[in-house]
Amino acid sequence: MGTLQQAQTEALLSLLNLNNPLEQSASPPNPTVAKSVTATTSKFSTSTAPLVWKVLVLDQQTKDVFATVLRVQDLRDVGVTLHVQLHSTRPPLRDVPAVYFVSPTLANIRRIAEDLEKCLYESFHLNFVEPLPRALLEELAASAARAGTGELVEQVIDQYLSFIAPSPSLFSLLSPPPTQPLGPSQPSRHYAYQLLNSPSSSEQQIEDEVERIANGLFSAVVTAGHVPIIRAPKGNAAEMVAKKLEQKIRDALLTSSRTHGATTLFSQDSSGLSSLQRPLLLILDRNVDLVPMVSHGWTYQALVSDCLDMKLNRVVVTQPQKRAYDLDSKDFFWARNAANPFPQVAGEIGAELDKYKQDAAEITRSTGVSDVNDISQLDLTSNAAHLKTAITQLPELTARKATLDTHMNLATALLEQIKKRGLDELFSIEEAINKQTVASILETLRAPRPDGLLTPEDKLRLVLVFYLSSPDNAVSRDDIAELEKELKSVGVDVAAFEYVRRMRDISRMTVSAVVGGTSTPLLGSGQGELIRGFTALGNKLTGRLKEGGLDNLISGVKNFLPANKLLPVTRLTEALMDPSAASNQSLTETDDYVFLDPRGHRHTQIGMGATGVSNGPSAGGASGHGRAKRMAFAEGMVFIVGGASYVEYGNLEEWAGKTGKRLTYGGTEIVNPEGFLSILGTLGKTST
Repeated sequence: MGTLQQAQTEALLSLLNLNNPLEQSASPPNPTVAKSVTATTSKFSTSTAPLVWKVLVLDQQTKDVFATVLRVQDLRDVGVTLHVQLHSTRPPLRDVPAVYFVSPTLANIRRIAEDLEKCLYESFHLNFVEPLPRALLEELAASAARAGTGELVEQVIDQYLSFIAPSPSLFSLLSPPPTQPLGPSQPSRHYAYQLLNSPSSSEQQIEDEVERIANGLFSAVVTAGHVPIIRAPKGNAAEMVAKKLEQKIRDALLTSSRTHGATTLFSQDSSGLSSLQRPLLLILDRNVDLVPMVSHGWTYQALVSDCLDMKLNRVVVTQPQKRAYDLDSKDFFWARNAANPFPQVAGEIGAELDKYKQDAAEITRSTGVSDVNDISQLDLTSNAAHLKTAITQLPELTARKATLDTHMNLATALLEQIKKRGLDELFSIEEAINKQTVASILETLRAPRPDGLLTPEDKLRLVLVFYLSSPDNAVSRDDIAELEKELKSVGVDVAAFEYVRRMRDISRMTVSAVVGGTSTPLLGSGQGELIRGFTALGNKLTGRLKEGGLDNLISGVKNFLPANKLLPVTRLTEALMDPSAASNQSLTETDDYVFLDPRGHRHTQIGMGATGVSNGPSAGGASGHGRAKRMAFAEGMVFIVGGASYVEYGNLEEWAGKTGKRLTYGGTEIVNPEGFLSILGTLGKTST
């Protein structure tokens, strides 16, 4: 069974093949273990007809969907000669079919109607990222009828692809299309957490947002292909989304049962095994745990998200010169190491570079050249067998070197940030946050550092992690005043801190204590000793920096490894997917979650035991009343209403890897700590 990202990629490739099914010419390699970086793109060939050359028309939202999973070369491989923006000036290409993939908005429909009227293309294959409302479909039909161009429209298809999958098991929803062009005063990003928690949001705005989230999550569920059992805590936005989603799935199943022989949205569920292997969908509200949104991570992907400018899969490094890098599942090093602690990643870069040097040396030795770049200049009539092997291996070797250069540059940029901001110290303090006191936090905030003081934002994040991790009433009003005074003294806007305190006072939200293993970070053997991974990295990067630059850069960085602990969302996921291994506290908490089965009767659900065998009726029906029986799941999806975090994603991935569970994690958007601090600050100001 493939990942959500693979399912979305296959759906997009089918769309580009004019919605004809594609036949794989070879099994696609697993990106996490692919050895060849040039072979990670699956090659597809149509089983019914020769390749059709076509134009691809996108809008801003759907461009992001493509950008995360397909490259330009992938588009060429399926016959796309040109990809253009819908609302741009486009010349007519009347002998070429056009594939449209756009959001179902009035502005887009009117622009498509204009294209039809001008007969821009030979034929129009219209694909919408979400279902096209009937009113807009009728408007499009009326426009085509007036212009007499209806025969140009070959297809109008709802694709259910309104989500972005930057990693095999990570996704976020598409931002809503702007109602008007963005001006300089308008915010460029839409944040569900801000809208759902702002006192200035109207009931209608909240209702519309819940509907938007349910639509996006429905797309992810349809693409995954299986009808899940839905669980969600009561009394918040997560429950509202869960109930709307259940109704959408129920309606889709009812429609498919009435259209016999037609393709159903959940065609994979047509096998008899589906009822025994149902996946879990756990929908949670972001307020269940805010700590991962502001804490300092120590995995490669968390540090890249925190320290560098990362959007979708593109990372921009500004020093020493501005360069952009694409990180995706086709990048063999990123696929293998994104979730690993940074010290381990540094060691892996060294090991991969050693391996590259060995492979390059073997090629140069067998061909008699001094540099692999000279191979293409050799006379092919001499030493033909060795040359053939070398030239065959050269593209893979060149691509591997380019990938390693990318990660050396990223590692260098991250090392500078770690040193400058003291991220290793902050991570180690937050890992043992339950052992900290107000006095120790204040001491950290005030302590002089050889590379300068902690940044104001990092200080605020540390205080928020400490406050949110403390039991109720453990931090006195005087302590809070002292912490606020210290933050204000370095120019911190404390609106975010005020909002978090107010929210906790209202809800008495308690962040559950972490369980499993120790909360103390594992230190290297010596306080000032360089970690093994950084030493290996240092040997390879020395020549790329000024003499002694790297040693100065990484001296004092310590070998902190994440403690073996479950974050609250992981703990709740474990309670619902593997109840036999969960704590009583977690089970008690999740037993009261609503239980929704879109395949079950409206008022009587069937509970299943750990083996998947029905255990008789449960009181946890569609209305969520009563207590659902505990079940075990092999596969699950965790969705956070209000935003996902790379720190939380890494923790869930680690748990899934240890337990053998298949898990997909997503949120309304993926928010980095800086972005979430901004949201909290805005809410703090609007709540006063």
